Amino acid sequence: MKNFPEGFYWGAATASYQVEGFNENNDWAKAAKEGRVPPAGRLADHYHRYEEDFDIAKDLGHNAHRFSIEWGRIEPQEGVFDQEEIEHYRKVLKALHKRKITPFVTLWHFTLPLWFSESGGFERKDAPEVFARYCAFVAKELGDQCDHFSTMNEPNVFGSNGYLRGSWPPFKRFAATDLVSITNSGRMFESRADKGIRPFFLYLRVMKNLARTHNAGYDAIKKILPKADVGVVKHVIYFHANWNPFNKLKAAIANYSWTHIFMKRTYKKCDSIGLNYYFHKKFGDNAVYEKTDMDWDIYPEGIYGSLIMLWKYKKPIFVSEAGLADAQDIYRADYITRQVAAVEKAIDSGVDLRGHMYWSLFDNYEWALGIDKKFGLVEIDYKTLERKIRPSAWVYKELIEEAQKG
Repeated sequence: MKNFPEGFYWGAATASYQVEGFNENNDWAKAAKEGRVPPAGRLADHYHRYEEDFDIAKDLGHNAHRFSIEWGRIEPQEGVFDQEEIEHYRKVLKALHKRKITPFVTLWHFTLPLWFSESGGFERKDAPEVFARYCAFVAKELGDQCDHFSTMNEPNVFGSNGYLRGSWPPFKRFAATDLVSITNSGRMFESRADKGIRPFFLYLRVMKNLARTHNAGYDAIKKILPKADVGVVKHVIYFHANWNPFNKLKAAIANYSWTHIFMKRTYKKCDSIGLNYYFHKKFGDNAVYEKTDMDWDIYPEGIYGSLIMLWKYKKPIFVSEAGLADAQDIYRADYITRQVAAVEKAIDSGVDLRGHMYWSLFDNYEWALGIDKKFGLVEIDYKTLERKIRPSAWVYKELIEEAQKG
């Protein structure tokens, strides 16, 4: 592998609620208490064991790590900030620097502080200003420890699962969603959602508000840290088609609706863009694919088309998440190998790609699906908290070392 630029970032990603444990001041913890999503509890206890976990990342050859800061910890009450929690994340950042691992911080990864969710969340007209205040506080307190910030993770996933499918908080379901194929996001809870026509219009409002929120967050961070790299993390579903013109039209409409509407509203307020890639949909496709434990097609090559799609906006790109659920570690090594090859192909095609972070460093809470879906390079025994490195993690390390040799 000779196409990876010098200084390319290699690593993995995590998110606060999915790995930290005992994270109670947010809408997901409340939903778990109400029996609407699986409980999280202690999980991997990364909140206390981050030093050990970063040692593992270092051993695996990583020079970058993406993680999220828990908004509900930092701002437990509206306008009230917790200095002890800021100091915790300062220690996390310093632990990464100590190991020469570059941190990539996401400021909001799905979970909302209770005070915010219970007052309307991103349906609030002033949501952009509320979020910008939080972003400014974190930038001011932690900006000396981090140069890479993403305002939010996968806004379309948040909006569609919360307001169209009703499988995630705030559990509002658009009635016509029953007519279309949906991804595996926790179907067991959809029947309890508030179902009707109104959620569709709420979805449209929330998606516009999320774009405004990103833009406001960007401005707030850049005012304090003008040299910081600030962007958004966008989940791209790679819609493509066979030869049929009608199928090509369907793919174009789907890509526009899922990816380009949001990006057109936000790309001018992005220094870079994070790509999350997990699955594709090919219209007119009769191929039979092997499946991940999420029942998604094993098609890592689709990351190439997703990168080409985002490159339209001519911003540097980071692969901020890409991986698969594979409890037996049967497919992961080959998946990562093919994925990295597709990433290299994108660089060869002219994409300004700066880094690749696998999802996830270790097993985590997969939202409404609980802890059964195993995405990790590192296996977690939830009873003993033992960390066990999977064989595929060493294959990823070999790929990293090969790329760094040029």
